[in-house]
Amino acid sequence: MKAVYLCAAAVLLSANVMASEIGNQSFQTTITKTVGLKYSVCRPDGYNENPDKKWPLILFLHGAGERGDDLSVLRPWGPLGYSQKTPGFGFIVVAPQCPTGEDWDPDTVIALLDKVQEDYRVDPDRVYLTGLSMGGIGTWETAIAHPGRFAALAPVCGRGVPLLGYRIYQMPIWVFHGEKDDVIDVCHSREMVDSLKGMGGERIKFTVYPEGGHNIWNEVYNNPELYDWFLKYKRGNGGE
Repeated sequence: MKAVYLCAAAVLLSANVMASEIGNQSFQTTITKTVGLKYSVCRPDGYNENPDKKWPLILFLHGAGERGDDLSVLRPWGPLGYSQKTPGFGFIVVAPQCPTGEDWDPDTVIALLDKVQEDYRVDPDRVYLTGLSMGGIGTWETAIAHPGRFAALAPVCGRGVPLLGYRIYQMPIWVFHGEKDDVIDVCHSREMVDSLKGMGGERIKFTVYPEGGHNIWNEVYNNPELYDWFLKYKRGNGGE
C-alpha cells in the first residue's frame, strides 16, 4: 500500500512540474521575400494623348492552363483579349502570368499592382480585380488578404473561404459560375455569396449559367455589361 501512495504522489508531482513549465509567449518580426512575375499590359486608346488623365485598371488573373513562361498565351483571354477587339475600351488591362507549378500568391499580386501604379497612370480608386478558375480563387484570396486595394471584384468559376468574407462583404462583387461545372462545383460560389449576404453585403451579384460548365469565361468577359458595372464603383464609394 505504501508503494501505491508513493507512486500516486510521484504522478501528481510530475503533473505539477509539467504544468508549471507551460507559459504563453509572443514575438514580432519582419519577414521579407523576393517576388516577381511576367505580365502583359494593354493601354487604352488615347493614353498617350492625355498625359494628365488617370485611367481605371483591370487586373486579370488567368487559370491553371495558362501558367508558364510565354506571355503570348494570355492574349486571347479575359479582359486582355476583349480589349484588343473593342475599340475605345477605356481601361488599362494588366495580365500577369503565374509560373508553372505555382498558384496565385496574394502578396505577389499586390507587389505587381504597386509596380504598375508606379509605372502607369492608374486611378488608384478604380482598380478592379477579376480572374477565372485558378484565377477566380486568386481573386477571392487576394481581395480577402488586401481588401483596401480594390473598387470591385468579379470572380469567375472560383472558390473562396466563406468565413473570411467579413473582410470584403461591403465591396461590390459580381460572382459568375456554371451550374454544370465539373471542375470547381458551383456550390463553392453559392457558399461565398450566401456568406457575404448573410454578413450584410448589399452589393453582391451572382450570375449562374444554367447550362454552363467550367469554361463560361468567354460569355462573362465578352459581355460589355461587366465593364459598365465596374465603372459604377470607386474604392470606398456607395455605387449603385
